[in-house]
Amino acid sequence: MGEEDLGRVRAAAPGVEVVATTTPGRDLLARADAWAGHLDPDDLALAGRLRWNHLWTAGADADLSPRSLAAEDVVLTTSAGNGAVPLAEHALMLMLVLDRDLPRWLDAQRAHTWERRRHPELAGQTVGIVGMGAAGRDLALKCAAFHMRVLGLRSRPDRPADGVERMYGPGDLAAMAAECDYLVLAAPLTEETRGMVDADVLAVMRPTARVVNISRGEVVDDAALLEAVTSGRIAGAGLDAHAVEPLPEDSPWWDVPGVVVTPHNAATTPQTLARAVDIFVDNVARWAQGRPLVNVVDKRSGYAP
Repeated sequence: MGEEDLGRVRAAAPGVEVVATTTPGRDLLARADAWAGHLDPDDLALAGRLRWNHLWTAGADADLSPRSLAAEDVVLTTSAGNGAVPLAEHALMLMLVLDRDLPRWLDAQRAHTWERRRHPELAGQTVGIVGMGAAGRDLALKCAAFHMRVLGLRSRPDRPADGVERMYGPGDLAAMAAECDYLVLAAPLTEETRGMVDADVLAVMRPTARVVNISRGEVVDDAALLEAVTSGRIAGAGLDAHAVEPLPEDSPWWDVPGVVVTPHNAATTPQTLARAVDIFVDNVARWAQGRPLVNVVDKRSGYAP
């Protein structure tokens, strides 16, 4: 955070000591009432006064799993929603790139070859969005604007979302996937979503269908997806999230035809960072005034509802 942003934080909580650091020292951890940023379990053990931990990430999966019972009274908040717009844009980009086979045009350009061909259009195709958080909802509107048929899946299927024709519940993933030309994964990583797109789900998808992942790699059974794509069971995939990151140099994903790989880069925009700061400054003011915080993580579900 720059000095201007730190000034905003200090102004939001007059009288509160605000310390910016890149290394959480023992003394600072011991006297911190609130902390913004990731804390390792060893750091957490030193933070005896800690009552609030804010994460710069939208997801809490990396911070919930190692936490001990001693940290249960620490309120955990996230920056959920800060990357919704670029995540939705990235998913749409991957869909367009795959649908039009953009790599083929780029190869032709490098070869100075004028290669005209017939190609599909997204209009009229069906997209199923798994996870209707901020990114999923924004993507639904964008896909609807592209004249696509939009299906959604969320933990509470009784809650509608703009642009979504039909909402499914977690137990209906295979039923929704069977209808999709594109299955887009925008769900948080939790024990319930880990590996949810497995061989059984992929088996019911159309041979022309594709999977797009903008959430976490572990939401997909990586081996099952690789087999489905390489065998022609489905047509391809657009992957911004991967089971192992950085993606190893010897990973087969780099060279699979019909697959576009990006390096978990979808939401890496200046606006994403700015929105994260806005969320934190708002929460600092709420914390200083004793008001309810936003983006509080439900530790049972593993994400901020």
